[in-house]
Amino acid sequence: MEPLLPGSKFGTARGGRPQEFPTREIVNGIRYVLRTGCAWRLMPHDLPPWWTVYHYMRRWKRDGTWSRIHDKLRGDVRQSEGRERMPSAAIMDTQSVKTTSRGAFAVTMRARKSVDASVT
Repeated sequence: MEPLLPGSKFGTARGGRPQEFPTREIVNGIRYVLRTGCAWRLMPHDLPPWWTVYHYMRRWKRDGTWSRIHDKLRGDVRQSEGRERMPSAAIMDTQSVKTTSRGAFAVTMRARKSVDASVT
């Protein structure tokens, strides 16, 4: 994955701060949140701070890094299975569900009040 991740801005013409934490630890933090489903603020303290990990996750999502990683890994898996790197077809499945047999108007009608003689 390392060649697919953007490098640090440090030392480039654009400037920027040096990366404070190793990229591997940032990826580990992102994977931890995805795997456990915990809130960003509840990340363990042995990982980089949550705001740093969240920043990189959002930046990589915006610049297409995650899409490039996904495409590369999908191609590697397909190739290891003896198939072409890129799929030649796609399957889409949809399902239609009837809401009511009487039509849409029946759904919006107000329910009738039942009159109970025992309650006065």
